[in-house]
Amino acid sequence: MGLNKIITKQEQEALTPDRVLKDLLEGNKRFTSDEFHSRDYNAMKVSATGGQYPKAIILSCVDSRVPVETVFDQGIGDVFVARVAGNFENTDILGSMEYACKVAGSKLVFVLGHESCGAVSAACDGVELGNITHLLKNLKPAVEAVETDGKRDSTNKEFVHDVVQKNVELTMDRVREKSSILKSMEEKEEIKIVGGVYSLQTGEVELLS
Repeated sequence: MGLNKIITKQEQEALTPDRVLKDLLEGNKRFTSDEFHSRDYNAMKVSATGGQYPKAIILSCVDSRVPVETVFDQGIGDVFVARVAGNFENTDILGSMEYACKVAGSKLVFVLGHESCGAVSAACDGVELGNITHLLKNLKPAVEAVETDGKRDSTNKEFVHDVVQKNVELTMDRVREKSSILKSMEEKEEIKIVGGVYSLQTGEVELLS
């Protein structure tokens, strides 16, 4: 795949889920070592007018400190990105994932959480404020699923970290439960559904097993 044009349909079809995952993790290594691929974005913009065939769809938090394409060193046309505070699934995001994989041919669903997540911290603290109250309800299952001997609020950094990870895991589970399309594609090994947590301090993405 050339770096100065977007991925073609033929190149996308030749990819496997494992290869796409490897590509994203290798991109993250380039990000952490400041060895980005050199790209001609003007040329890529022209190439993009012919259609799009992204390799993956990544569900991320809206946090401005997690620039998804940059974190994985991806260019124009390489990945779909869905974002919502707390990186949880809902009907619209599930539909976007189904479109990305079943219609547009993406090979990977990646749920990306991050450390020190403000939405997760707010859910741990039971914050209630306007529409944020409804949003945070989506994170409550992760809060309730994590055990701790310390405080169950954002002052307990280890607790917040564990809730961040649990939220990624539960989101992956619910994607499979709520989307028969994606579950079937994963069972047929047409796609993979994976998750990871991004470190604000190091820039590394830790893949969850």
